[in-house]
Amino acid sequence: MGAYIPKYLKANQLGLLLEKAQQAEALLNHCTLCPRRCLVDRSQGEKGYCSTGEMASISSWMPHFGEEPQLVGKKGSGTIFFSNCNLKCVFCQNYDISIEGAGQKAEDGQIAAIMLHLQSTGCHNINLVTPSHVVPQILNALDIAAENGLNIPLVYNCSGYESLETLKILDGVVDIYMPDFKFWNPQVAIKCCKAEDYPQRARAALKEMYAQTGGLKADENGIAISGLLVRHLVMPGGLDDTFQILKFLKESISPNTFVNVMSQYHPAGEADSIREISRQLTPGEFKKAVEMAGKFKLNLIR
Repeated sequence: MGAYIPKYLKANQLGLLLEKAQQAEALLNHCTLCPRRCLVDRSQGEKGYCSTGEMASISSWMPHFGEEPQLVGKKGSGTIFFSNCNLKCVFCQNYDISIEGAGQKAEDGQIAAIMLHLQSTGCHNINLVTPSHVVPQILNALDIAAENGLNIPLVYNCSGYESLETLKILDGVVDIYMPDFKFWNPQVAIKCCKAEDYPQRARAALKEMYAQTGGLKADENGIAISGLLVRHLVMPGGLDDTFQILKFLKESISPNTFVNVMSQYHPAGEADSIREISRQLTPGEFKKAVEMAGKFKLNLIR
């Protein structure tokens, strides 16, 4: 296998990356970057549901060794945690970052410098965590970084609550999509993140992501270079949702979909305010979720 060339490098060489950044920036004027469609003018510092104005904020960045093995390898995944979020689940385990907005504002050039530094440490990829509300800033930073030697795959690590318009701008830029698919039941989505349309948005988003990148592909060392990798956080009492989500992945995405069925739910943030999710996930519930994934014969990440 020849050396993999990231999609954004090809876009940069064709002059498309800056064009896409400008398209995304135009959405900030009456913000429609995500399904919330707040219509605020973020280019003038106004803030909508995501609590973010014109500039992105970053909570932290590092070579991360706690991600999926296909991303981590020996040198880690070059992870950038963006502050704030367009979904804001009440139980978020990074509540201080996603809800309270812990972090510092960063110019596009500073984001580019972080990407280049992470690459210089040997990271296998640039892993953008919670990027949905800062796509224009990321694209501008990526254009700068590409001009200065960035050449490792780009991971879009998101909640699944995405706008198809924004995803189409990202076509030909993102190498690896890693969305979570959290809820199937709209009523659960209302309680947990005030987004009744989350299930339908996530289904449409995953179909678009798969259409852009296909199934997960790895290099000769087993490190992911392109494709779709789905996360599903198993919720207490949520096995019906788990079943429907896994069934959807098999039947509507691909029977070869790589999926990480995750057990780490605990009642963080404001989860205690919702009775159904105010407890830990039990070992029995997680075991049943893994068994479901096995029956659907999906590529289960362990």
